Amino acid sequence: MPRVKTTKGEEVNRDYNTTSSNSEERTVLNSRGAWQMWHQNRTRCPKGTVPIRRSTVNDVLRAKSLYDFGRKQRRMALARRTDAPDVVSGNGHEHAIAYTGTSQEVYGARATINVWDPSIQVVNEFSLSQIWVLSGSFDGSDLNSIEAGWQVSPELYGDSRPRLFTYWTSDSYQATGCYNLLCSGFVQTNSKIAIGAAISPVSLISGNQYDITILIWKDPKLGNWWMGFGDNTLVGYWPSQLFTHLADHATMVEWGGEVVNSRANGAHTSTQMGSGHFAEDGFGKASYFRNLELVDSDNSLSTVEDISTLAENTNCYNIKSSHNNEWGTHFYYGGPGNNPRCP
Repeated sequence: MPRVKTTKGEEVNRDYNTTSSNSEERTVLNSRGAWQMWHQNRTRCPKGTVPIRRSTVNDVLRAKSLYDFGRKQRRMALARRTDAPDVVSGNGHEHAIAYTGTSQEVYGARATINVWDPSIQVVNEFSLSQIWVLSGSFDGSDLNSIEAGWQVSPELYGDSRPRLFTYWTSDSYQATGCYNLLCSGFVQTNSKIAIGAAISPVSLISGNQYDITILIWKDPKLGNWWMGFGDNTLVGYWPSQLFTHLADHATMVEWGGEVVNSRANGAHTSTQMGSGHFAEDGFGKASYFRNLELVDSDNSLSTVEDISTLAENTNCYNIKSSHNNEWGTHFYYGGPGNNPRCP
């Protein structure tokens, strides 16, 4: 596991109960770690096995085709600065994200992600909150991406619960990669964490806030990319052989939300991102990412000091970043989708 350090190289410990540095109101933020629903009935896997979510015939039938089952649609490039991340407009995906520059070598990333259950307008849309670890060309066919976070996808899972997920591709979402364990690629090693399992409990407006911590980091010895969940729980890894550019290192990290806007009724979707509230509504209403960190070439975790933010249509979904001692670099993001300013 990478070492946790501050920008001054000091080891730090973090607690889920933190204090807001907002000068308008200093309140204890009651944010707690979320877990997985299948643990509620005390189900455990036998020694030497791992939990795998069972795919049903109905799961496959909800997909557009057998080929499309478990795959993301290719991300189409939007006109942007040369150092801005790949985001989508042409195929109906919309984002509110924070991202690093492309000039540095990155060996992993971590963040704590607020968990909600956003409403989805139509079955083939989704709403997710995740980390992207990226390398390659955004406007070509060689983009490598490793992704993990939580997602609500009625088409993929058959319900509207937020679920822990992973994704990978080595060719810009064309022929390689898939969600979770729906193709060969991600190798699960943990017997207590189920990829694709529902997360519970979830946050409530003006109520308790729940979050999960996701770490993606490159093993400096064998070169595989590992996923961590919570404090120090390793879930599994993506073998380095899956990738071209990421076989060495990443060049960009993105954190944030993504939704599909299919415009089913000729209007912008009402599928929510995050909690369904805009960023300016703040803690207890808007969804957040906190304690954004990067893994460097020394296998050390450091607070992200310089990020940019991007949202295609701020009348539908937006993002606002900040920094304080408790949450480090963090941001609020999301929105309701369709509203009078987002027709």
